Parts: sequence; structure tokens; C-alpha cells
Amino acid sequence: MALTFPFEKKPSSIFKEVFRPVVQVFLYSEVKKIWYEIWMIVDTGADYTLLPKYFAERLKIDLKKECRLFKTAGIGGEEKVYLKENLKVKIGNWERVVPVGFLDKENIPPLLGRQGFLETFEVLFSSNHTVNFSVK
Repeated sequence: MALTFPFEKKPSSIFKEVFRPVVQVFLYSEVKKIWYEIWMIVDTGADYTLLPKYFAERLKIDLKKECRLFKTAGIGGEEKVYLKENLKVKIGNWERVVPVGFLDKENIPPLLGRQGFLETFEVLFSSNHTVNFSVK
């Protein structure tokens, strides 16, 4: 079985428009016992999955008690990240338990990274602006 998602078309001040590979992901709240839908950018350059801080609040994750705090550096400089080692996520019928970082800011796009997730799938970015997932 394979899952296919169309790229998201967005306006760009530099290129007029850009197409981003996005996927529908569900994150599980252990406290509320429900799945939350989120659309995430498929980022093969991201070591791990990264979300804005507000999503930890939605999932009822206590960042200070349930996560490990560290600093990371990227294009925007150094940032604080709260890493939760084991969050249940799924696309389609495929569930994984993966590390997820919550950035100490709100204005970042959700990024689906390699560690524990993308590395467990065959991921194909197609020239027809789709991203395809299948199990290795």
C-alpha cells in the first residue's frame, strides 16, 4: 500500500509561487486519548520532527516535565527545543513512536523529519508535485 499527497501551492515573493511537499499527519494525545490532525512539510533535511510550541499545549504535553531541553542551531540562529522522545504519530494506517521537538516559538511550519519516521519509509518526490510514501 502507498499513500500519495499533493504538494501545497503557496505564493512566493521571490518565485511567484512554490510547491511544498506536505503530508497529513495525526499526533496522539496520551492525556486526552485522541488524535490531532496536522499538515506537515516533508523535510528530508530535518534530523527529527519539529513543531511549534502551541502544539505541545494542544496535546497536553508538559514541556518542563516530559521533555529534554537543548539548544539547536540553524539558519535563523540558535533556538531552544524541548524534545519529547516518544510521541505516537501516524499517516494513513501506519503508526510510529518518534522523537518530536517543540521549538520555543510559534511561527514555524511543522516539519516532518527523518529520525524514527521518514527513515522508516520509501519516500518519493514526484515531478508531478506529489509525495508518495510506502513501507520499506
